[in-house]
Amino acid sequence: MSDIYYEIILDHYRYPRNKGQIENADIKVRDSNPLCGDEIEYTIKLDANKNTIIDIKFEGKGCAISQASASILSEIVKGKTIDEIKQMNKDNLLKELGNPKLGPTRIKCALLPLKTLKLGIYSFIGQHFTEES
Repeated sequence: MSDIYYEIILDHYRYPRNKGQIENADIKVRDSNPLCGDEIEYTIKLDANKNTIIDIKFEGKGCAISQASASILSEIVKGKTIDEIKQMNKDNLLKELGNPKLGPTRIKCALLPLKTLKLGIYSFIGQHFTEES
């Protein structure tokens, strides 16, 4: 793995951005990876039109990769519309993580935050979510 990958992961793991909870959140969603015990919960505040994320916080526990990924994702999606988030895919997040070469178990850790966020968005708008969405 590259040094930049380790630096990004360790920085966000040690100093997570947007850690905490939002009172009166429009969206509250939690998911976990039962294979390794990672847990992520996002609370999200939308604009008046319920179309754009104006604030996002996360709580969680688990490995450095899952928690750093949750922190990074929270920075990326602030100010984005629901439609923009629906278009995000795993490659977008992995690029932000420094394009790590991860095995099947670790890739699930890295992508849990994106899966959780999309689950919350799709539940909020009343559409069915699949991991391919």
